[in-house]
Amino acid sequence: MSAASQLEFVQLLTSHQGRLYAYLLSLLGDPEHARDVMQETNAVLWKKADEFESGSNFGAWMLKTAWYQVMAHRQKLNRDRLVFDDRVAAQLTEAAADRNEGVEARHGLLRDCLTRLNERHRELIRARYQDEATLAQLAEAFDRSTSAIKQTLFRTRASLIDCVRSRMSEVTT
Repeated sequence: MSAASQLEFVQLLTSHQGRLYAYLLSLLGDPEHARDVMQETNAVLWKKADEFESGSNFGAWMLKTAWYQVMAHRQKLNRDRLVFDDRVAAQLTEAAADRNEGVEARHGLLRDCLTRLNERHRELIRARYQDEATLAQLAEAFDRSTSAIKQTLFRTRASLIDCVRSRMSEVTT
């Protein structure tokens, strides 16, 4: 695997960690088990990184791998008091997949709405949520008061919510 494709794979893997954890938690119902299976899934994904085709649906590939890890984990736990049978697990998987499709659609709409923001607001959102900058750091970087940053973030988030809702209604009609 080339350094560029390895970097792309790492970026995809790290950007999908929240989605992976939510999926596993919905299937397992226990945060500790979800974290354990998430680590196992990440290890398997890393070992199989050469099998991933760049440009294909990483999320779907990741969730399919996670499903197999959940099944292996359930086999380890089959002596515990409460383990869902395969039918219930399949229903939970289907429900989780439906929710994930909705999340994917909203993420796409959010990305589109982010492009509609002015550059300064887009940079503020990126710094706050991607770089995880504190309000104090943002105030210093943007040469504004913490209160002004809070207010701008509030208004920008409200604008993004309105945009996503509007775009969702356009898509469903």
